[in-house]
Amino acid sequence: MSDVPVGLPARLKAWPWPALGAWAAGWLLLQASLRWDAGPWLSLALGWLPSLAVAISVRGRWRRVLLIAGWPAILGLAAVAAWPGWVWLALACGVLLFYPLSAWRDAPLFPTPRDALQGLSAHIALPQDARLLDAGSGLGHGLAALRQAFPRARIEGIERSGLLVLASRVRPVAGARVRRGDLWSVSWRDYDLVYLFQRPESMAPAWRKACAEMRPGSWVVSLEFPVPQQAATLELEVAGGAGRRILAYQVGGEAAVDAQPGRSPADNPETRAGPMAARGSLRTDGARRAPRRHRA
Repeated sequence: MSDVPVGLPARLKAWPWPALGAWAAGWLLLQASLRWDAGPWLSLALGWLPSLAVAISVRGRWRRVLLIAGWPAILGLAAVAAWPGWVWLALACGVLLFYPLSAWRDAPLFPTPRDALQGLSAHIALPQDARLLDAGSGLGHGLAALRQAFPRARIEGIERSGLLVLASRVRPVAGARVRRGDLWSVSWRDYDLVYLFQRPESMAPAWRKACAEMRPGSWVVSLEFPVPQQAATLELEVAGGAGRRILAYQVGGEAAVDAQPGRSPADNPETRAGPMAARGSLRTDGARRAPRRHRA
């Protein structure tokens, strides 16, 4: 399912344009209905129709909730705060500075719980000089979780929003370095582990990027969202995480073989030759079973 109805231009398919377009259309319908004396309740219902229509075609539960709930929230805010136009413009500019449109295709600002990755090092062995990347580091919560899980690793974060980068430096994570940039354009080649807390639809391109750039044996770790049609090398349940999972994928491992009809890991010459030379390894009893479920 696409993000918006197929008939719209491709540039308008990228979030948040579907939501902004639906709300703008709803506002125009509301104003036109009021001018035609349709009555307040009918006008409000007509103004809600674009949001409901786009929500049917948008992928992702939270986007549907935002679309449907956003319209009455906008009306309520407009009714309570009768501010002049320049105030609304200033608020919009502030939001764009904090969270630029170019970052809206990535995950919203959902912090990583501090203990989410606790116990991960008991299952993934990394060298002491390992380089870890929090791809989309936000306010630095993921950096803190990585530091707790891997105290001796070199930890870096990359974040598109300049204001979030500055905010994360107010309370820095010990030994972590954060820079502004695009997680999709920066190379992942030199990292032993890349951590992601992104959107579900971000996981497939993230895995393709990891397989194209990262060394065999390196890791992609995701909180909560799996890579589509890809078996996780390791799966952990987050203690006290209300059903949340940590999913770890080893690049070049047996579980990283693309699912193809009639093809098994044994058909891959690299995995058939045995464990691949890697800086990181899976701490198991020697059996290669994916996914392995544990409690963090």
